[in-house]
Amino acid sequence: MENNKTQRRSRTGRVVAVNTAKTIKVQFEGTYQHPRYKKYIKRQTTFLAHDEEGVCNVGDMVRVEECRPVSKTKHWIVREVIAHGQAGDAEEAKESAE
Repeated sequence: MENNKTQRRSRTGRVVAVNTAKTIKVQFEGTYQHPRYKKYIKRQTTFLAHDEEGVCNVGDMVRVEECRPVSKTKHWIVREVIAHGQAGDAEEAKESAE
């Protein structure tokens, strides 16, 4: 038997929530063209992803890869953090303004 590895889907998205341990919520944005009116429409989709090390924070750009189900709702795993977000700076600015 040959060892044929399947090509796994990977996407790039922004972390919008870090509520539980080892789990993040990632939001993906995309556009598509309406079949009749030819107008471009923006769509957003959110997925739960497994973050083993817990290095992701809100606002980070991450690359996630599809994997076997980790739990009932998690089917993606974090592969790398592309860019760290500015959510921490925004929270500090909000607190200092009050």
